[in-house]
Amino acid sequence: MNFTSHDVIIIERALRTAMKHDREEHRSRDYQEVLFKMQESANQALSVTTQLTSDHLDGIRYDYDDSADLM
Repeated sequence: MNFTSHDVIIIERALRTAMKHDREEHRSRDYQEVLFKMQESANQALSVTTQLTSDHLDGIRYDYDDSADLM
């Protein structure tokens, strides 16, 4: 299932609200665990996206092994 960034924000907000209002500690821990997993997943997705973007847009690439042949 693919979530949009808007979906993730809504789910995180719902989990935070549930953690504040649920009186049962074990359920609150469950919400917190899911929230943590979602944040970790989002961070991993952002780091992969950032890496792909920087690899794609950083300009000219040089093969330094062949640069000695030019001298």
